[in-house]
Amino acid sequence: MPTNTESNAGISSVLHEQRVFKPGPEFSEGATIKSMDEYEKQYKIAADDPQKYWANVASQYHWFKKWDTVLEWNEPFSKWFVGGETNLCYNALDVHINTWRKNKAAIIWEGEPGDQRTLTYLQLHREVSKFANVLKRRGIQKGDRVAIYMGMTPELVIAVLACARIGAVHNVIFAGFSAHALTERINDSHAKMIVCADGTIRRGKSLNLKEVVDEALVDTPSIQNVIVYQRTKETIHMQDGRDHWWHDLMGLASEYCPAESLDSEHPLFILYTSGSTGKPKGILHSTGGYMTHVANSFKHVFDVKEQDIYWCTADIGWITGHSYMIYGPLINGSTIVVYEGAPNYPQWDRFWDIIQRHKVTIFYTAPTAIRAFIRAGDEWVTKHDLSSLRLLGTVGEPINPEAWMWYYKNVGKEKCPIVDTWWQTETGGIMISPLPGATPLKPGTATRPLPGILVDVVHKDGTPCQANEGGFLVVKHPWPSMLRTIYGDEERYKTTYWSEVDGMYFTGDGARKDNDGYIWIMGRVDDVVNISGHRLGTSEVESALVSHEAVAEAAVVSRPDEVKGNALVAFVTLKEEFEGNQKLREELRAHVAKEIGPIAKPDDVRWAAALPKTRSGKIMRRLLREMASSKEVKGDVTTLEDFTVLEKLREEEEESKKD
Repeated sequence: MPTNTESNAGISSVLHEQRVFKPGPEFSEGATIKSMDEYEKQYKIAADDPQKYWANVASQYHWFKKWDTVLEWNEPFSKWFVGGETNLCYNALDVHINTWRKNKAAIIWEGEPGDQRTLTYLQLHREVSKFANVLKRRGIQKGDRVAIYMGMTPELVIAVLACARIGAVHNVIFAGFSAHALTERINDSHAKMIVCADGTIRRGKSLNLKEVVDEALVDTPSIQNVIVYQRTKETIHMQDGRDHWWHDLMGLASEYCPAESLDSEHPLFILYTSGSTGKPKGILHSTGGYMTHVANSFKHVFDVKEQDIYWCTADIGWITGHSYMIYGPLINGSTIVVYEGAPNYPQWDRFWDIIQRHKVTIFYTAPTAIRAFIRAGDEWVTKHDLSSLRLLGTVGEPINPEAWMWYYKNVGKEKCPIVDTWWQTETGGIMISPLPGATPLKPGTATRPLPGILVDVVHKDGTPCQANEGGFLVVKHPWPSMLRTIYGDEERYKTTYWSEVDGMYFTGDGARKDNDGYIWIMGRVDDVVNISGHRLGTSEVESALVSHEAVAEAAVVSRPDEVKGNALVAFVTLKEEFEGNQKLREELRAHVAKEIGPIAKPDDVRWAAALPKTRSGKIMRRLLREMASSKEVKGDVTTLEDFTVLEKLREEEEESKKD
């Protein structure tokens, strides 16, 4: 998050996208929100009286005790539905098991080797209640923090919901993190217990998670118990008195465990997100407000129907997995698909095969995955019957228009709306997104904010930007699912999110509004560069590069330049049928100049077999900036998915000098 943005300078927007796709009449007719007129009406009602709007939304869910006050706002700290008491696990399970949904599939799970399980709402309720009793028997009480470090199995969902059921605060840590990252997160949250698996399966290999946990626990004094789910039957060390098998404890547990009535502001979870530097930030979310916005946004953005089979491909270790794999869908009584493994194992069609076999109707994935599928080739998609799909979604970072078009044509067969969603770990839920039955779609934009969400694009002094003028993306009014603080560090919370633009939450993103009020995300303000006096968002240059037929993916960063201030360096991954050479370099530079103007033409184009990414799929541009500037990487790389990528980039750079 930036701390010294330029006073009131605009960000030049150079991307021009004219294509528009209106919702099909059949989709709109059956949609929750059927037209832009209906959206505009709802948005105005919510903007005129946000508290009344959110109170009406919250009343759709179960509360043990109704709130006294909708919002207490002491900038920058909010409390929502003050005095109310509820429970997310109760809303996700108990409200359904007294209805016909008790026999409806809650989870359809597929392991990477092909093993499958289905849990109905009644079965899931039983397992969650038993594990909640296990937690209590091992000394976990309301407010205690529980770290969870597991692969993508139903037991991970069960552990999360069991924590929510008894008021324990879950801290899910992605099962690809190192022992050091695990130690750091456990110690920062003062977790009393870690729930893990012996291992997980990824790309045909069994990965020993318990070994990582044992290494991490050498320096975690707060941990009293470790519960181990047996997934891979790895040979692992079990420490007497501390380590316990999941199946042993579950075999002794009662199936009866009433959900705790929790204060609306009771902490629900801590989820760590990496800053560009420094230690990870523990984002704290609470109960009633998070429930209200996540459940409501899931219903409207995905236009969910009773018969839908919904698949979000995110790992539960990320906020998307929390909000739109567990809580949002289950509160709405949906059937979710959970897949354990890699998208390209054993081949590049694993996702499409799963969609075909399980008749998935709603598919929500990341732009980085879509670009990888483009690079692998259309034949992996076209050989599968994807006719069950009725809605597509994207999450994680802005999707460039050409990737949007590929997704629309090849996966959605030009009949599925795409909900391109913008939100953050910090926001808890979706903030900007099309409503699929109402919003005309433009490739590359998340379109308009949801009702009740007041976002804007402003200058540094808070004044609104003109249409198509780049500025800072902010939220101007509190919203229920907003983070409450950075765990244990209120000053960092204030500085990071509330010090840039007076009285507004600063997202860290640059953006522009077009003439229709659609919001185009231009990338992190950290990634805005000054070229000959023009401030350019690098994401637009990336979109121009990817629109070339040879390019599968691109990341653009800057390096210091004595003449221009900064020079643009493009790291480009080519589609398999193309070969990088000097002629193609010049062709790509000319292509960018033609698409968006000579000012945006990269000074240097470097070939990359792969780009360095976090385990959630985001490109680590900071590492590329370091490589472009000094050829060295000095910053934190604990969230890097594949450490060999950096070495390959160095090798490719040496090869490029020979071109």
